[in-house]
Amino acid sequence: MDDILAKINGFREERDWRQFHNPKDLSISISLEAAELLENFQWKTSEEVLNGDMENVKEEIADVLIYSLMLASDLNMDVSEIIEEKLHKNSLKYPIASSKGSSKKYTEL
Repeated sequence: MDDILAKINGFREERDWRQFHNPKDLSISISLEAAELLENFQWKTSEEVLNGDMENVKEEIADVLIYSLMLASDLNMDVSEIIEEKLHKNSLKYPIASSKGSSKKYTEL
């Protein structure tokens, strides 16, 4: 993870873009890129998209991840640590015995 973060941060440092990357704008960018990812699936089945040209899907996923990683880095968050913490919280909200094979929200289990 450190290598990819260094590449991302190096890319924006070389272009002096950090000045534009405050938490609010990075959060907005994550949402915008996620919407662009969704646009690939609009009016299509998942199968149509997955069996078609996946290049744009890959690029939009990369954009979401890049902005997310920049935000976490700027907020001095350890990505591995916050993911582990969230997985732990989710495991408590969604115990295997009551959630396996179910799409119900934890409040409905």
